[in-house]
Amino acid sequence: MAPKKKGILERLDAGEIVIGDGGFVFALEKRGYVKAGPWTPEAAVEHPEAVQQLHREFLRAGSNVMQTFTFYASDDKLENRGNKLTFTGAQINEAACDLAREVANEGDALVAGGVSQTPSYLSCKSETEVKAIFKKQLQVFIKKNVDFLFADVSVLQYFEHVEEAMWAVEVLKETGKPVAVTLCIGPEGDMNRVSPAECAVRLVKAGAQIVGVNCHFDPMTAVKTVKMMKEGVEKAGLKAHYMVQPLAYHTPDCNIQGFIDLPEFPFSLEPRILTRWDMHKYAREAYNAGIRYIGGCCGFEPYHIRAVAEELAPERGFLPAASEKHGNWGAGLEMHTKPWVRARARRDYWENLKPASGRPLCPSMSVPDGWGVTKGHAELMQQKEATSQDQLTQLFNRPKNQ
Repeated sequence: MAPKKKGILERLDAGEIVIGDGGFVFALEKRGYVKAGPWTPEAAVEHPEAVQQLHREFLRAGSNVMQTFTFYASDDKLENRGNKLTFTGAQINEAACDLAREVANEGDALVAGGVSQTPSYLSCKSETEVKAIFKKQLQVFIKKNVDFLFADVSVLQYFEHVEEAMWAVEVLKETGKPVAVTLCIGPEGDMNRVSPAECAVRLVKAGAQIVGVNCHFDPMTAVKTVKMMKEGVEKAGLKAHYMVQPLAYHTPDCNIQGFIDLPEFPFSLEPRILTRWDMHKYAREAYNAGIRYIGGCCGFEPYHIRAVAEELAPERGFLPAASEKHGNWGAGLEMHTKPWVRARARRDYWENLKPASGRPLCPSMSVPDGWGVTKGHAELMQQKEATSQDQLTQLFNRPKNQ
């Protein structure tokens, strides 16, 4: 009989580093298994081998947690915006739990059940109605006995409003399992401009043991935001663990809503992708900030997670399996046939490189659309039908930044 794995809080209480996985919806969209726009996870049922393979690659890269591919898998989202599905929310959630569990059992990894924000909240449904959606999804996680529960906030589950995240925590904590919650916010706070410090305090008081951010912003911005959350929690005399799962894209030009407002979202973000060496810096920055749950969100591929694991190998005491095919700081290039490439097999070369975009006249920044609408605005009222041509025309003709 295999020894019982240590739980998430047991690991974090002991000061261990927990490495999360990366982005699923963006990775699977690029591979042809997810449709951009709805971003819903029916691939867990339609193409389980694709989801399972991505889990397996993140495990090999060093992830300690397999987060279920249940982003936006609540029934109201699955029915929303013309996304007609053959499968129920329960079927998708169950399949995702089974896939994550199977891969987690191949290593020393835990399974986290993912819960996201809801279209119902944006459409001003009541607290009771929104909580009922969370409870329905939660039933699957209880049935599948996931290791801990995520009220997450990212391209894999995210919350833009701390109020809705609190409602989710209040529902999930009823299970008695550890609850981690991350908001997709930056230093300016949530969409109602509740500060990161205040958001964290409210979430801890609601019952979350792990708080942080994911998605919407680049690693350094995300770490800065979690540091603000940590300061707020400590100032309030509370205790929590901290986590961070940012984008793998540079976002210095983003506003309060993050990369969604960038004109490149979601199909032309590739020039913004961080290198593996950027991920080394991110991992060290997060660790030095006192964050012990470190992972990624949209844009994070397995090689990014491998870089995080390699940077933190001295503290963890081991390298991930994927490092067997990757020399430390480019050491594998020592075997290259070209001498000028062999000369790059050193840390100071890659650590100080400033990569070129390769695009003549490429602008360094973008102007975010920044419409500034949030919960309660008429344009965010959700509908099951696909956006009509008349509605699209109104959007096309709307002046930018208004």
